[in-house]
Amino acid sequence: MKLTKIAGIFMSIGVSFVCQSQIKTTNDIINKKAPFDYVVEQFADIKVLRYQIPGWEDLSLKEQKLVYYLTQAGYAGRDIAWDQHYQYNLKIRKALENIYLNFKGDKKTKDWNNFEIYLKRVWFASGIHHHYSNDKIKPDFSKNYLMGLLKATKTNLSPAIVDILFNDKDAKKVNLDESKGLVEGSAINFYGKGISAKDVETYYATKTSPDPKKPHSYGLNSKLVRNSTGQLEEKVWKSGGMYGAAIDKIIYWLEKAQSVAENKAQGDALGLLISYYKTGSLQTWDDYNIAWSQATEGNIDYINSFIEVYNDPLGYRGSFESIVQIKDFNMSKKMEVISKNAQWFEDNSPLLPENKKKKVVGVSYKTVIVAGESGDASPATPIGVNLPNANWIRTEHGSKSVSLGNIVDSYNNAGGKGKLEEFANDSEEIALSEKYSELAAKMHTALHEVVGHASGQINPGVGTPKETLKNYASTLEEGRADLVGLYYAYNPKLQELGLVDDWKKLGMASYDSYIRNGLMGQLVRLEPGANIEEAHMRNRQFVSAWAFEQGKADNVIEKITRNGKTYFNITNYEKLHELFGQLLREVQRIKSEGDYAAGKALVENYGVKVDQKLHAEVLERNKQFNSAPYSGFVNPVLVPKLDTKGNIISIKVTQPKSFEEQMLNYSKKYSFLPLEN
Repeated sequence: MKLTKIAGIFMSIGVSFVCQSQIKTTNDIINKKAPFDYVVEQFADIKVLRYQIPGWEDLSLKEQKLVYYLTQAGYAGRDIAWDQHYQYNLKIRKALENIYLNFKGDKKTKDWNNFEIYLKRVWFASGIHHHYSNDKIKPDFSKNYLMGLLKATKTNLSPAIVDILFNDKDAKKVNLDESKGLVEGSAINFYGKGISAKDVETYYATKTSPDPKKPHSYGLNSKLVRNSTGQLEEKVWKSGGMYGAAIDKIIYWLEKAQSVAENKAQGDALGLLISYYKTGSLQTWDDYNIAWSQATEGNIDYINSFIEVYNDPLGYRGSFESIVQIKDFNMSKKMEVISKNAQWFEDNSPLLPENKKKKVVGVSYKTVIVAGESGDASPATPIGVNLPNANWIRTEHGSKSVSLGNIVDSYNNAGGKGKLEEFANDSEEIALSEKYSELAAKMHTALHEVVGHASGQINPGVGTPKETLKNYASTLEEGRADLVGLYYAYNPKLQELGLVDDWKKLGMASYDSYIRNGLMGQLVRLEPGANIEEAHMRNRQFVSAWAFEQGKADNVIEKITRNGKTYFNITNYEKLHELFGQLLREVQRIKSEGDYAAGKALVENYGVKVDQKLHAEVLERNKQFNSAPYSGFVNPVLVPKLDTKGNIISIKVTQPKSFEEQMLNYSKKYSFLPLEN
């Protein structure tokens, strides 16, 4: 489970991180060292950033090799995510890139400029659907112009696929509107043609795990299709199966990583992951997750496989992703106190007694330095991750939570200014944000990942959330974790643990930020007239809108109109804290009992519909700012130096010169899959 791109949202409205300019130190001046350039470029609604790998030189050569091999394993699976996102993505990308590299015509026209922007948007989204809204990205050039480019560069792309780029077919990558068919209305490449949500549920209803208390993650690593006789069957993603060519490359690099593992536990976990890729066994996947969760020693860690299910409207199938991490020792030491006190947070939560865990097991928390990302984690990246996702493994064996420290730092250093002043209600709110919002955001991330996702339990006999809460499972889980973070962000325990110097002011800044973003700020990401589709946006709105409505009688959050502009002002933080606790208790009850009707009502009534008048106002007020609402990253490039025998003797970190350079290089080096899978 990940805290997805929330840092980008906070930065876009200037509320959760203090905008800091790069400061030249005396040593920088003496050494004539130029400030790091965080911004690569900006186009459409996207800003592409860079991040650094501080402390790389302090790693041993063996540790650097481990990082290098793990990043290569991640890049090897990159095209899996592209194909998962849409069945024609690889064909489309190849055609667009061939045009880009070979067109010799006029490149100063508006049409060519729009073609370049379209290609960059497709690169950023790993496909033709927007990475966040899931809407198909429509080109700002004509079909005739594209046909001319195809002809001029002798590029092949079938007329039927060309038509799709410009028509309304496959308009939504992930559709959550049941009236359109959750599967039929989604372009995601997880299900074969003619398969419905009912077909999927019926198929998996026949699957039984050897131990019902330890359910396998059925459907996680396969595409569900109809065979030649019309029967449903799974095309498993494994060596020798679907995506086998890329998976074999992943295995190659993971075996190299295993050879330089830091310790036996880490090596054993890598061995199980390799075995899982070779066999596709979901039992091995469970064994791997247990081993990985308990391999907490060492400086290097990683995420690699088919993991998050946000892209499946039914919550079964995992998207490929990879994040390679180096421990940030100083920040991890400061924040691990949260994981050490996880039981206190659980015991003192407002959950119903029967929904609380009696024993919170093995929650580890680290702030990490990202060394490379791929698949569904790149270019758009989370800022926090908590895994594994299986509830029974988390309960019995624990979990790992990480905050991606250098990613957050890049957001901080690349942020624009002014939006806080535009959307905050008064000078007091601005002052609180400027002093506390950066720390408040880090605390909320830690509480969300460590305490939030690790808290609560499903009642005996109740199915998994994907079975009981279905298409609302992801939204409700992220809302639940957010609510845990909010409930404890305004709590003296944080100061008692030495994490903050003024818990009340930090909590106030956190609440101001969340309400401002949930009710207004995040709306800049939507097109006029749109409702909310993305799970994380839905969770932020339902939490904020529910608290606003429930607090109306006591005017807990007042809506103010001043000079034609809307503001939200919290008048009673103590009462809002109570409301967050009440909502947390209800959302956990919904999850624990599998109450689909209540979960659906909560999300649909508060998280989906947008106040279109307010939305129009927010968009108008936001026009004065040129900062894009979405951010993502290019990866640093790890360049190995070899001796005459081909052995790595050193590894240097460099930065790509441009976004297109990295994307074209990835296509050249890591295109292991056929164009049709």
